[in-house]
Amino acid sequence: MSLTPQDPGPPAGHGGGRRGRDGRRRARRALRWSAIVLSVVILGTSGAGYLYYRHLNGNIKKDDLNLGNAKDRAAKTEANAAGQTPLNILLIGSDARNSKENQKLGGAKDTYNTAPRADVQMLLHVSADRSNMSVVSMPRDTLVDIPECTDPDTEKTYSALTSAMTNDSLGRGGPGCTVATWEKLTDIHIDHFIMVDFAGVVSMADAIGGVPVCVDANIRSHTSSGKGSGLELEKGTTYIKGEQALQWLRTRYGFEDNTDIARAKAQHQYMNSMVRELRENATLNSPNKLRKLAETATEALTVDDGLGSVTKLYDLSNELRKVPSKRITMTTMPWQYASDGNRVVPKPEESEKVFRLVREDIALDGKDKKKAEDETSDDPAAADDEIAVQVQNGTRTSTQTAVTGRAGDVTGLLVGKGFTEAKSDSSTAPSQAKTVVRYPSADLEGDAQRVAKALGIPMSSVKKSTDVSGVTLVVGADWRSGTAYKAAEEDDSLPESEDTFNGADTKACMHVNPDFTW
Repeated sequence: MSLTPQDPGPPAGHGGGRRGRDGRRRARRALRWSAIVLSVVILGTSGAGYLYYRHLNGNIKKDDLNLGNAKDRAAKTEANAAGQTPLNILLIGSDARNSKENQKLGGAKDTYNTAPRADVQMLLHVSADRSNMSVVSMPRDTLVDIPECTDPDTEKTYSALTSAMTNDSLGRGGPGCTVATWEKLTDIHIDHFIMVDFAGVVSMADAIGGVPVCVDANIRSHTSSGKGSGLELEKGTTYIKGEQALQWLRTRYGFEDNTDIARAKAQHQYMNSMVRELRENATLNSPNKLRKLAETATEALTVDDGLGSVTKLYDLSNELRKVPSKRITMTTMPWQYASDGNRVVPKPEESEKVFRLVREDIALDGKDKKKAEDETSDDPAAADDEIAVQVQNGTRTSTQTAVTGRAGDVTGLLVGKGFTEAKSDSSTAPSQAKTVVRYPSADLEGDAQRVAKALGIPMSSVKKSTDVSGVTLVVGADWRSGTAYKAAEEDDSLPESEDTFNGADTKACMHVNPDFTW
């Protein structure tokens, strides 16, 4: 569907009936606009169209996607058997105080016009087949390594930091440094980012007309020392908008244990409710409201160049709205307290498990259909003695050196099985956790699968990659010895967490800390 604003009018010779149908069709397209940019900001769920195309394009602010070193970027997720690729989008809530409006909403006069911080960070992963969506939050006070970042406007280079608060990344050149920080931590390739500041959150909540939230007791987020968001609600469900919506998203003192973890949980509940509101009220019947909504939504956004137009936002929204609410899963990165007891750090094994599930495009809700291991390509394999195979030694790990001669041993194993064109490649020594067979193009997929089958390597470990020029077997750290490959059984279930929500859940209610009730 094109978004070019053209209206040729009804063809000559047609009467009012055709004109009426065309008019209604155009009206329906315009009304569907009400969800496009809103849906992109808060999970992108439904509706598309165009209104004031060029003007709205001018409203959208753009910034560079990644400010780290190009060589440090995470590898793109490979396409599935159908040629589909997943989408990874970083959602950033900025506490920027670079305007009087933002400063008023954010408080803290002494921080006016200081570097912004990424107080809300959520990685949105949309599966390759668009059947499910995963959202992973990181608490703002998580201690991480921030890579070297270069501000594209000033050309200032910020040196790398170790054990720094993740929300500081935004002030080191822009959202592209936050993206680089996520990629360094997770090894997940991020395709886009979307950022909204204080004022943007308020205006968006006003434009949609309110979002229902629930608390299990009366709440007043305010301490004797002046801390707290100022949120005040009665027990039960309330539709919030404007500054009250921002207070909900910023509340730390008053929810559960007064931590950033509880705040992330409240943000997930808000997003779930917002998504449902968008899907249930995807059209507006007032042209004035429609225009205000379009203006508000586009003015609220800062995005990377890959999303920097209404057309591109429409395309993204179209992809996101394919995911049913019941297949949206939100969670917080597994964490543990840092040594100082005040900050948190990623919980090593559990956080890496969540990141692996996202990297490998495995749904966090555990409802992925299992692929048959004998599923093969339509591309027929050549005869075994005609398949050229490069064998590389990838057995090196962060704690173990590579096994000497391992590529040669496996090459000999292949030759013994009839793959006489197999050659050991010692020109590179990758570090590969799991053994993998890579191929560069569809015409070699069948050959790669034949090699994998001969060695007992599962079809899920046969990957298309532009980094190789032919069928390439990388012997991983999971096959350091022996002649028989045994794939390790991996647990693909999400680590248990109280902060995991399903997008269709309408009964979630935040627990109020007894010290903040009235």
